[in-house]
Amino acid sequence: MIWKPFLTTIPISALSLTLACHACAQSPTDWAAFRGEGARGVASDDSIPQTWNADPENGPHEGVIWETDVPGLGHSSPVVAGNRVFLLTAIADDGEPELNIAAGGNIEAAENDGEQSWIVLCYDKATGDELWRQTAHQGMPRATRHSKATHANTTVCVSGDRVVACFGSEGLYCYDLDGTLIWKRDLGVIDVSKYGIGWGYASSPAIHDNRIALICDDPDHPFATVLNLTDGEEVWKVDRADVCERSWGSPLIYQTEDTTQMIVNGWPWIVSYDFATGEELWRLEGGGDNPIPTPFEANGWIYITNAHGGKAPIYVVRPDSRGTLSVDANDESDDESDDNSDDESGLDSNAIVWSVERGGSYMSTPVVSGDYLYLGNSNGVVRCFHAKTGEKMFEKRLGKGAGVIASLIADNEKVICASEDGNVYVLESGPEFNVLETNPMGEPCFATPAVSGGTLFVRTTKRLVAIHPDQSPAN
Repeated sequence: MIWKPFLTTIPISALSLTLACHACAQSPTDWAAFRGEGARGVASDDSIPQTWNADPENGPHEGVIWETDVPGLGHSSPVVAGNRVFLLTAIADDGEPELNIAAGGNIEAAENDGEQSWIVLCYDKATGDELWRQTAHQGMPRATRHSKATHANTTVCVSGDRVVACFGSEGLYCYDLDGTLIWKRDLGVIDVSKYGIGWGYASSPAIHDNRIALICDDPDHPFATVLNLTDGEEVWKVDRADVCERSWGSPLIYQTEDTTQMIVNGWPWIVSYDFATGEELWRLEGGGDNPIPTPFEANGWIYITNAHGGKAPIYVVRPDSRGTLSVDANDESDDESDDNSDDESGLDSNAIVWSVERGGSYMSTPVVSGDYLYLGNSNGVVRCFHAKTGEKMFEKRLGKGAGVIASLIADNEKVICASEDGNVYVLESGPEFNVLETNPMGEPCFATPAVSGGTLFVRTTKRLVAIHPDQSPAN
């Protein structure tokens, strides 16, 4: 599936009034939700390690401070809060579930998918020791999964002393930091399907202002909802039957001086809702019919991409847009001002900063590092655009079999591409394609890495690995 980003610049005075709140971080070094603060995937205060070896068959460990085996099967990305690291997994009661690696194009549901245990895991950040595990649910899956997916695709979100985990059809759960269950909620069956086959739930929760945002785009009854973090009670719920047929991305919560938005990637429509009420603020006709990447903020704009069905756009949207947005209206407008204006058709003609019809990513959420936007794809191709103008810088292939399913992360100097081929590629930030390092992990990487205090946390299909070259390697 393909993802596309979008950027726009706003004055520094406006930026000072703007806050992207995908999650409420515990401290500046925390990575408290999927792709960290604002879903940006940027380690703004930390430098990400560049060189390591986590594959014993490739020689002695280098830069690995600890590693631990992770039971079961899951694409849930690591989240760091305080001295804890959180993951989700699903453990089959009988046998070892299959995961389709590097096959591509397979639309079949997984076979041999019997009874499971859906589990929340908590590890010590410094040592990798398991602090606790809680079984949220046990039983037969209420929906099937794609052969490349798992029953634990989503990432937890932490706010204060609350850990929120969503397993889709198997429910929403809220724990404290020590693993005590505070509340749980049955969301019903959420069978995110295509071609009559359930492909699995993958939308992670987002938290802002003591409320939880969720996307549940089952084609038969798609909806978005906001719940109270305190007790799980519903604040609002909107029917998305005329808006979206299916989606797998996570919501972006974006706060400006006067409005907080919940922005949801989708097909046929990408939509922004008022976070307080569920009222629709703006919509943009999507491109690809399998919307997976999560919207994120950079330069004061909202970047969105999706792909499949012959389309793979990138959109960069001004957050103060309203109504039905139009890429065509923007291209044809002669108005050079930053103020919104509607043409006679009612379309907002200043909403789109820039866009491209092709170039987005299918599964992986892009990242902005410095002045450039980077996108990884399941075929191993990495694309780079100027984040403020949309000018294409390069399109290069990482290597044979280097499928990028995980979302990209970055610091101010480099971009991290975790790959299905078992390597983590480190690219130099800038307009030229330069692979600084190819770091072996030993197993495929589907989950998105996390960064905290200069330590990189990488989940492979079998392990969780903590990497920091300046600290003592694991024995």
